[in-house]
Amino acid sequence: MGATAALDHSVRRSEKIDELVTGGITVQAATEDLLTTLRGSMRSGTWLNAATGKYPAVVLGDVAAQRLGITTPGQQVYIAGQYYTVIGILDELPLAPEIARSALLGWDAAAGRLGFDGHPTAIYERSADQAVTAVHDLIPRAVDPRTPRNVEVSDPSAHLKAKAATEGAFSSLLLGLGGVALLVGGVGVANTMIISVLERRFEIGLRRSIGATRGQIRGQFVTESLLLSGLGGAAGIALGAAATAVYALSSDIPWVIPWWAIAGGFGATLVIGTIAGLYPAIRASRLSPTLALHSA
Repeated sequence: MGATAALDHSVRRSEKIDELVTGGITVQAATEDLLTTLRGSMRSGTWLNAATGKYPAVVLGDVAAQRLGITTPGQQVYIAGQYYTVIGILDELPLAPEIARSALLGWDAAAGRLGFDGHPTAIYERSADQAVTAVHDLIPRAVDPRTPRNVEVSDPSAHLKAKAATEGAFSSLLLGLGGVALLVGGVGVANTMIISVLERRFEIGLRRSIGATRGQIRGQFVTESLLLSGLGGAAGIALGAAATAVYALSSDIPWVIPWWAIAGGFGATLVIGTIAGLYPAIRASRLSPTLALHSA
């Protein structure tokens, strides 16, 4: 179990910045076991412990560090007339996004230096899945036996599950659209190859008459189908990468495309091209050289 307590102070980069310019960053006291309870991790530096929690040391949430322009531990921030050394920067905390916009002090340091009375404003508790409902009902009476209605209990894991379900549905929709696009592309390649076979009967008959085998004819048209689908797949990957880059740059986020996504997409186009080219290739290989030359 971990806890935080909101403090009526602001954090600034230096004393020369107006104290009304808070940047939406809150100052909070935090217990030593808060990070473990929230299953968090440090982007850099270290978390508060029994030693650093007594001194003017502070840990910043990832958003707070960005807004303050702090990139590495060792830099200082100004809180309530005193400079505090940044000893760590947190990674994103999905279970407690409000921590991302906070500057966290040790419990003892907040009490000794900022007049903190020791009463938490938020308590974080982690339970096994089967005990969540029972703990949810017991927490208000345990925290405030006299007026349990004043205690608000939330379940961040439920929000994460809903978010995961939404993302899963969205991913399934995109996969479905991708499957439809592959099907349509495969039909287009097959139609193109069938028309190619019909228009090139003289060529097929001529090749057969001078000794080309059925296997060589099949190989020729399957290869052409692979080239056609491969060029289309490469063009699609290039356009998709360009669209991703434009969106990433406009949103100021990193541009990352997994290698397996590129390999999987290109591999799928080759598989579809092979399947789509099989029927036209078999049809071409079965043409009679005499009939093909005569029909031309």
